Amino acid sequence: MSVDSRRGLRFEYVGFDLEPDENRVVCRYRLDGRDFREVIAFPGGGDWSQPAVAEAARLLFLLTGVSYYKAGAPPVIDLGTTALTATELRFLREYYLEGLGEFGYRNELDLSDLKIEAPTLLRDGPVGYHPTDGRPLVPFGGGVDSIVSVELIRKRADDVALFIVNRPGDRFDAIEEPARVTGLPVVRAERTLDEQVLRSRELGFLNGHIPVTGIISAIAVLAAVLEGRDAVVLSNEWSASSATLEVAGRAINHQWSKGEAFETGFRELIAESIGDRPDYFSLLRPLTEVWIAARFAESAQYLDHFRSCNRAFHIDQARRLDHWCGVCDKCCFIDLVLAPFVDEPALRRVFGQVTEPLANPELTESFRRLLALTPDAKPWECVGDVSESRVAARMAAERPDRRDNPLLAALVKEAAAFADPTPDELMHPIGRHFVPERYAPDLLLV
Repeated sequence: MSVDSRRGLRFEYVGFDLEPDENRVVCRYRLDGRDFREVIAFPGGGDWSQPAVAEAARLLFLLTGVSYYKAGAPPVIDLGTTALTATELRFLREYYLEGLGEFGYRNELDLSDLKIEAPTLLRDGPVGYHPTDGRPLVPFGGGVDSIVSVELIRKRADDVALFIVNRPGDRFDAIEEPARVTGLPVVRAERTLDEQVLRSRELGFLNGHIPVTGIISAIAVLAAVLEGRDAVVLSNEWSASSATLEVAGRAINHQWSKGEAFETGFRELIAESIGDRPDYFSLLRPLTEVWIAARFAESAQYLDHFRSCNRAFHIDQARRLDHWCGVCDKCCFIDLVLAPFVDEPALRRVFGQVTEPLANPELTESFRRLLALTPDAKPWECVGDVSESRVAARMAAERPDRRDNPLLAALVKEAAAFADPTPDELMHPIGRHFVPERYAPDLLLV
């Protein structure tokens, strides 16, 4: 079988260093002789002496490598002297193949030949970590999902903190503004990517989507251990596990590292190496975007401060918007899923200086993709399942303030042939979850 000429030959995990005096971890990788170096710093410091810190940093080292592997996507990953347990080896292969599913598909690359070479590690047991319960850390992106998680978890714990990752010296207003509204303390990490990755096109690297939530999760676990916190509480909902596309019987999911499969595997790695703390779980795992939108609508204090538009998160500050763009798929989905629960004038105010997506007939095709009314269904975005979108459209169209909306009327008419769940069904938990009883919302305790 011929090898794609765009691909490299070998990606190596060189090693990682803990630098407690600088409150940082330095991870080093190599692709066909080209060296990469990433630095993850924790400005708030913490207790670097405990064994759990080294284990958490090791997990971070394993997951962060994907940012550099993708530059050449070679068929061989060499762990060097970093030994892996059978559980870790199995997880790491799935992490690369499934986490880079979109990357491979959109670059027309077949990564199924991937081989991971590593010495075998046999553990006597986890190193152990014993924090005080009731001190969860909540990764916070400023959007609907993480806001709902915050409002749920603060009812179950007295010492909640947000967790935010930035590049050094760069903060996103779309995260910072709703974070201030929560009134909660913020634990921060600063991630410095090797600058070569930021020059991918210039250097001829392959480029595309990576499982970034997996990387953020690993950074959060290390932050939790440094802080003495008992849990890392994600905000990934039921539909994050839904495929974006199916190709030759294989599901490809833009949100794979937000899905149940990643959560399950990463929990196993933490339990094997560190122990049953810090607990890692998504508080929203069995809950739908429709349920989450309904809960968000109850927190009116955030309406004028949150922003889920991806244009607010450009690395290039010159291209970063300080308002909703009003035309991207994320803007369309947020408007659609909130429309059943937030009155029309309020949503128009949310979008401010741009036209509300549901009032813009030029976005009809964008909404049709969200509802899978076109062969080019479900965009490569963090949006809900197509059935959730269709149910939200029907619910919104029934509101008195939306009954004359022509875009909604057309969508509902076209979606009539689909046998979707009822709104009531989407207002109850779906599927399994790993939320421990001490942090579970009431509806998960029934």
